[in-house]
Amino acid sequence: MMLNEITKAAGANKRRKRVGRGESSGHGKTCTRGHKGCQSRSGGGVRPLTEGGQMPIFRRLPKRGFSNAPFRQSWKIVNLSDLERFFADGETADVAALQRLGLVQGVKPMVKILGNGTLGKKLTVEAHAFSRRAREEVEKAGGTVKLIESRTPAEKAKAKRNTAKSRAAASSPKPVEKVVPEQPATTPEEQAREKPEEA
Repeated sequence: MMLNEITKAAGANKRRKRVGRGESSGHGKTCTRGHKGCQSRSGGGVRPLTEGGQMPIFRRLPKRGFSNAPFRQSWKIVNLSDLERFFADGETADVAALQRLGLVQGVKPMVKILGNGTLGKKLTVEAHAFSRRAREEVEKAGGTVKLIESRTPAEKAKAKRNTAKSRAAASSPKPVEKVVPEQPATTPEEQAREKPEEA
């Protein structure tokens, strides 16, 4: 068999359905859409999970509890064995270096160093979190541990909520204080003059 004799399997190339090309094509007139109804109209169709007037499944099922997914803190794990393998003595193992070596992926990853393996090199390790054993092993080898300060998703959401509250309070109109004019002080002679005489 030659390269020019290799063909695709039967049915691999399927002709597209051409509609509206006459009655004899079998796909003319209504173009396989049938007569009337929302399915035949342009832009028609029904939304997913439609059950034709019956109470849909997502409304029949009860909703209880809550999901902590928006505030979940996910870590990119790097072990001491990885630092021992990919870094030379005296180098700095920061997030950019870990991304360059392919040890962590993603945009703005949160890196945590764990103590799996051994470390015999003097490294400067920068990460967002360290396990107790990992910190001890890095310092025992003569290296330096630098903790990158960062906020958790829950803390970011709380700060955003408080910022919105303070912005709303600043934009709301302040109540206007009613200014009462001060009465001029009267002398004893004026007070005696204003006092009605007793009959």
